Amino acid sequence: MRIELHCHSTESDGTDAPAEVVARAEARGVELFAMTDHDTCTGARLATGRSLRGVEISCDEPATGRTIHVLAYDRGGAHWAELEARLTSVREARRNRLRVMAVRLEARGIKIDVEPMIAHASGRSVGRPDLARAMVAAGHVTSMKEAFSRHLFDGGPVDVPHHALPLPEALALGRTAGAAMSLAHPHLYDHLGVDLLRRHHGDGLTGVEAFYAAYDARERTRWIELAADLGLTCTGGSDWHGPKDAVAQVGIELDADRSARLLAWLSG
Repeated sequence: MRIELHCHSTESDGTDAPAEVVARAEARGVELFAMTDHDTCTGARLATGRSLRGVEISCDEPATGRTIHVLAYDRGGAHWAELEARLTSVREARRNRLRVMAVRLEARGIKIDVEPMIAHASGRSVGRPDLARAMVAAGHVTSMKEAFSRHLFDGGPVDVPHHALPLPEALALGRTAGAAMSLAHPHLYDHLGVDLLRRHHGDGLTGVEAFYAAYDARERTRWIELAADLGLTCTGGSDWHGPKDAVAQVGIELDADRSARLLAWLSG
């Protein structure tokens, strides 16, 4: 079965509209699909096949201060709306963060009106990339790279720390919502990813994205073996953000046995 359980659209940091991402998935023969924009649920669906509501939740890991990404999939629980409501408040905090950064930019002689970009964003998350693009368009910098290196870098003169949902709170919200939850791109966390899965599989983090498009066989095997050790379900996706991605296509192929296990996990 061909699946796509990790992809992005213009509702967060992707370059294609939700309908365009869905069309790509359909053209590739994807049978199981979830759009997983950052901290927002688009509800985009395939015309045929099975579609799930999904979201990639940005979480603060309290012990290390790292940002951890958890993929959550709606299994039809009665309290999914509570998760969406909490994510709405997170997005509003991001909008206010952008307003504060605009004030700090103005103090440096760079005036950017963030209200139109916030209004245009509608329900999607906004952040420093939006501000950087506006700075390029206004001629204050020549590239997004320059915007970050001179002004927007972590801990820099314009940056305002963004506090995402604490991981324990995100997992608790997911459990209440009846969501299936998987650790996204675990290679980014390396040994911390292993530790998180060992510590939190009893808290609802029962999946791991072992079939990630950028993985070679060795990296994939590493996470498959950990999943077997902990009794986790292997999930997969391309992490598609747009045609300029290194990832060539939307969709991941799973064999029949893994597909059956994944469908059982998603069915609760």
